[in-house]
Amino acid sequence: MKKEKAVLAPLIVLGLTFSLLLSSCQTQNPADTAGTDALQESTTQENGEALDTNGKKIALLCSLAGSNDNGYNQTAITGLEELAAQTGIETKVVETTTDYQGTLKTLAESGYGLIFSLEYDFTALIEGVGGEPALAEQFPDTTFVVFNANPNMNEDGTPIYKNVISVMFNVNEASYLAGALSVMVIENNQVLFDDTQYAFTQGVDGRKLGFIGGAQSSGIEVFSFGYMEGVNQAAKDISADTVYTMYTNFDAGFVDTAQGASIAGNFYSEGANIVYTVAGSVGDGVDAKAKEVKKLSIQVDADKDHTQQGSILTSVLKNTNVPVMELGRAYVEDAIAEKGGTEIDYDLASGATGITDLSVISEFIKTDAQAKAKWQEIQEALTELTEKIKSGEIKVTNAQIGETLDVQALSNVKIP
Repeated sequence: MKKEKAVLAPLIVLGLTFSLLLSSCQTQNPADTAGTDALQESTTQENGEALDTNGKKIALLCSLAGSNDNGYNQTAITGLEELAAQTGIETKVVETTTDYQGTLKTLAESGYGLIFSLEYDFTALIEGVGGEPALAEQFPDTTFVVFNANPNMNEDGTPIYKNVISVMFNVNEASYLAGALSVMVIENNQVLFDDTQYAFTQGVDGRKLGFIGGAQSSGIEVFSFGYMEGVNQAAKDISADTVYTMYTNFDAGFVDTAQGASIAGNFYSEGANIVYTVAGSVGDGVDAKAKEVKKLSIQVDADKDHTQQGSILTSVLKNTNVPVMELGRAYVEDAIAEKGGTEIDYDLASGATGITDLSVISEFIKTDAQAKAKWQEIQEALTELTEKIKSGEIKVTNAQIGETLDVQALSNVKIP
């Protein structure tokens, strides 16, 4: 399988997070929920003058979390809208439906030459269902882009279909940074934070963290593996005897905020000081619970630090707008065919993943000299870790490519 490293220099944001700040990601962009008969269209033109797109059209099919998830889907939609504004190309955004195969087929039949599918079901596209051939086979002139997995690979590593592109985000690397940050914050919480605003569990009893996933899958485990490895290394750096307990739940779903609050509440009551959630809107419930009990949460996909200011430590970013804009422009410029059959990996250096710049939580750090010095020390340590990951000195397990976590190697993490 041919792989590409994303080269996105114009989109890289300098600093710790290398994140793309999306000033427009809070705008609500609901897609039509009535199905393929009434799909949302956008043909916005920049400065009133559209490029000649020769009738090309792009569609985006959201995942189950929906278009207004304030993260994974909505960020991709933001990228598509920006591309439409820049090029004048016709676009459609579609909510996921129970008839996933039918929706993809309808879009391809309707002449959408590039289709981004953010759903996690690849069967109809690659294998075919209901006795029909694979959609990639039925529509060889349509390029399909899938996210978070590479189902388009033969056993020998060659692509099954040349009109399928697999987009992978190395969120394992960003999660490693979030894990290391969690330990450094917990170990120094009394120096950093005012105990009238926070109620952290102290000492050994507070060396506990939580991870909540929407489902047990490689697309979720990639976050958890990196997080645990970051926690493990940061704890080991303190001492061989520093052990963190990691509570986990991989059955939270993606839409029930009350479920998130309930699971997180249990973790917090057990002494966890930080809970990291990769479960769509479920994370909103976790954030609310963190605020209620005066502890911290970690968000995912987009920069959500501001949504519960002072309660969200950071967000692990998956900037889906980056590949949408990059591949969309390649399609407009007739350069998409050369990317067909490839797996494109977006790592820390690409700007498509990372953690936030910590500017929001920084506002809640105490203002005395000791607190400021410790916070600066923590941020410098994260910068050093970032460079080691980028250089390959630190290798983080990547569940998305089939790597498994060596639990025995987690000498400083205990999983109940």
